[in-house]
Amino acid sequence: MTGGDRRPALVTPHERPRRLRTTPAVRRLVAQTRLHPADLVLPVFVRDGIEEPQPVSSMPGVLQHTLESLVDAAREAVAAGVGGIMVFGVPREADKDAAGTCGTEPDGILNRALRALRDALGDSTVLMSDLCLDEFTDHGHCGVLDAHGRVDNDATLERYAQMAVAQAAAGAHVVGPSGMMDGQVRVVRAALDAAGHQDVAVLAYSAKYASACYGPFREAVASTLQGDRATYQQDPANRTESLRELRLDLAEGADMVMVKPAGPYLDVLSDVAEVADVPVAAYQVSGEYSMIEAAAERGWVDRDRMVLESLTSVRRAGAQVVLTYYAVHAARLLAAGR
Repeated sequence: MTGGDRRPALVTPHERPRRLRTTPAVRRLVAQTRLHPADLVLPVFVRDGIEEPQPVSSMPGVLQHTLESLVDAAREAVAAGVGGIMVFGVPREADKDAAGTCGTEPDGILNRALRALRDALGDSTVLMSDLCLDEFTDHGHCGVLDAHGRVDNDATLERYAQMAVAQAAAGAHVVGPSGMMDGQVRVVRAALDAAGHQDVAVLAYSAKYASACYGPFREAVASTLQGDRATYQQDPANRTESLRELRLDLAEGADMVMVKPAGPYLDVLSDVAEVADVPVAAYQVSGEYSMIEAAAERGWVDRDRMVLESLTSVRRAGAQVVLTYYAVHAARLLAAGR
């Protein structure tokens, strides 16, 4: 030490990784993970029989749309650069039945919404549709029930095949079988091809967990579920079975694969991304969204930073596509240089 005011060097010159964190421009230059609006997909809800959009109380800022407001929201997302839209239909209670028939009727709310969006937007965005029965059944399960009240896998697959064709005919670019039925990708792909919809892609929900994070979503779709879906969705305790599900879906012809939820399952997402040779998506689900909103409302977290950090973590874990209710908001933050 010389001069009495200098401290001895505790690290050598080549041991200073902080040099690459000194300014925003340097950090931006060397960032390994980049988030872009085109990576994001906006999930939206459209409800039959309402005159104006209805707020979802457990998801501040999220609406159950009319057909008209749905088209407006979709145009807003496209203008913001968001890569796609995932549509969920909410039928009238009187239209629900044990087989979820309003999910396959051409005039059912989901199929009407898909037609309206395709007519308005054409191919300017990727129009995705949720392919599942839970919104349309009076019991709230993702499939047809047998005489003992259990989900009948093979009977459900027949309904999924019909839904896939109906959604493709209504204008979906991508169908998303989300019920975790064995063989669902194979059956959906075969039905689409047989009906002449070879160009419609299948986004397989390959790893969908029986999570506590879906509560707000069930309000959004007016779910009538009693009990749970633990007999067909994956157990949160298990990790490696996701790779088995992934291999089956890839062998059956999945064009993309999904991990859901995203944040609590980043280890699973990383596993899937390392193995998959198709694009990998992850869904930041309703409970993840609502937890951020609740904490931000109380001043416990910086909302905008939390939004971008959570989405970046999903991308960093391996997702090329992120479904998030923050899609438009995040796109605007990114455009503003946040």
